[in-house]
Amino acid sequence: MAENNAGETKRGMPDWAGPALAYGISLGCLIWVYRDFDWQAELPRLKHIHWAWIILAVVSDVLVYVCQAWRWNLLLTPIANVPLGRSVQAVYIGLFANELLPLRSGEAIRCYLQSLWSKISFPVVISSALLERFFDGLWLIAGFACTTLLFDVNRRLKYGAGVLALLVGVLAMLLIFAVHRKEEAHDALSKHRWLSVFRHLVEGIHAMGRSRSFLHAGLASLLYLILQVVPIYAMMRGYGLEHLSFAHAGVVLVILRLGTVVPGPPGNIGVFNFFAMTALRLLGVDRQVAKGLSGVMFFVITVPLLIGGCIAVALGGLKIHELRHKAHSHMRSGKE
Repeated sequence: MAENNAGETKRGMPDWAGPALAYGISLGCLIWVYRDFDWQAELPRLKHIHWAWIILAVVSDVLVYVCQAWRWNLLLTPIANVPLGRSVQAVYIGLFANELLPLRSGEAIRCYLQSLWSKISFPVVISSALLERFFDGLWLIAGFACTTLLFDVNRRLKYGAGVLALLVGVLAMLLIFAVHRKEEAHDALSKHRWLSVFRHLVEGIHAMGRSRSFLHAGLASLLYLILQVVPIYAMMRGYGLEHLSFAHAGVVLVILRLGTVVPGPPGNIGVFNFFAMTALRLLGVDRQVAKGLSGVMFFVITVPLLIGGCIAVALGGLKIHELRHKAHSHMRSGKE
């Protein structure tokens, strides 16, 4: 009996626990958002949606991920000359996986594909994704600071932003150390065998962080964030909320991004709706209208990702579950 307990302790948390928690949170958020939603009163509003705005939202959402692929290429410039089309395909396959699998598994998948197709070390590609998150965190914190100047933001969101700011600050110090003190970073990692896998991350960060394209990628990250505001603004206008400005759409984006920082259910379903409704209510939108629009936003953003992801997967002749297994194997073993 003692041996069994020891085995369970050694194994740690079962593999199904994380996805089960994510699905539970998703279901709880959906119930919370739509528990008293008046479908009969809100559905007729869909007949009066201005579809030209919705088309603009879809087109601009596609451009968002082309911009993400371009930024990724800028980061990888010191390592390899990566075709933009390949990066766009990897990004869309990763997004497609995120819509189908919990805990944002698509991030590892897109890095694995980039490593496979571009012949770049997998840990180095992971380091480029880490730098992407660093830039996103910096601009997101700046956006949240502006939001707090305009609106009385919920304490929980302020707490979440504070945690994110702390993490970004720690990451910034580690990145600076890796860029300017590479040998010392290697020595520190070599002292502990379980940290040796991060030596390759240091190599990638050092190479990318010292290049001119690193600063260009930081500016591209701002463009990437601004482009994400356009679909939200277009959907608000299409839904009839003409009194809300582009700045208001920016507030919605910042709260959405903060609320979905932690990996969760596929497509962040439920969680997305909850934070979209929260943001719209902060702007003074009626509760029923906010709930209806949150559903429209989720649909308009998700469907193009699924279509684009299907095309990207079909062009590559790939299978998502096989990619997930290979990507996670690389993550665990720290393969080149």
